[in-house]
Amino acid sequence: MLPLAPLAATTAIAAGRALAGVAGAALGTATGGTAKIRKTAQDFESMFLETTLDKLNGSTGSDGPLGENGTGGGVYRSMLNKEYAQSVVKSGGVGIGDQVMREMLRMQEAGNAAAA
Repeated sequence: MLPLAPLAATTAIAAGRALAGVAGAALGTATGGTAKIRKTAQDFESMFLETTLDKLNGSTGSDGPLGENGTGGGVYRSMLNKEYAQSVVKSGGVGIGDQVMREMLRMQEAGNAAAA
């Protein structure tokens, strides 16, 4: 059994730091800000799912069409995981993006209230 809680926490921290600049830019824009926040939240969810899928699929063997037999199977597997993650997010996701979006909107409201 894979310990997913530490993986999720580590991924969330790293991705949160990586998206801090993008989130700040999205939060600072009043016009179209919600659309930018939604896009940032979806990008975060996609990146999180991609990282999770990479970890889960990293333990597979070397057999099959994506095997590590010198034909670049790792590259193909990484690309496949990215497409899987984007497909899951496009079909509604798993809820991570919605939670991130709500938190970003809350942060924006708190920042606007403090500035006023």
